[in-house]
Amino acid sequence: MAVLTKILKIIDFLSEKAGSVGKWFAFLLVLVGSYDAISRHFFNAPTIWAYDVLCVSGGVVYLLGASYNYLHDAHTRVDIIYGSLSRKKKAWMDTISSIFLFYPLMIIMFLQAVKWSVKAWKIHEVMFTSFWYPPAAPYRTLFALGLFLLIMQGIARLVRDVYFIIKGEEID
Repeated sequence: MAVLTKILKIIDFLSEKAGSVGKWFAFLLVLVGSYDAISRHFFNAPTIWAYDVLCVSGGVVYLLGASYNYLHDAHTRVDIIYGSLSRKKKAWMDTISSIFLFYPLMIIMFLQAVKWSVKAWKIHEVMFTSFWYPPAAPYRTLFALGLFLLIMQGIARLVRDVYFIIKGEEID
């Protein structure tokens, strides 16, 4: 049981660190957005790179923040029924929902993201939304990494829920 608890703590740690990295991209969003707006409106000097940096930064915030969000149970949920359930019934609901809804979707998305990431590195894909043409491979790789961390955090949650259903107590 000590090994399982250690693995769960490692997954939690990785999700915490992903959230910590992701928050700096939120700061980058504000910085680049402000710089671009000021240079465009006050100096009539728009940038060719800001749009792509904003899109990528927003995606990184979202993707690296997903596992952090799931770790802290801060994701959006329709709480009409769930909020009134006991802890054990919530664990059952989470387990069933994750098996039939969360994992199939996340695994398909992760496999696609890995495929796109590998292809982007192989063909030296660039983003063509502006004339800057930044490489797409690093962003696509972060996309796959974010999904992997989310799946790992989902597994950690599933293990905790199943343990609670069986033993009636928290694993850690």
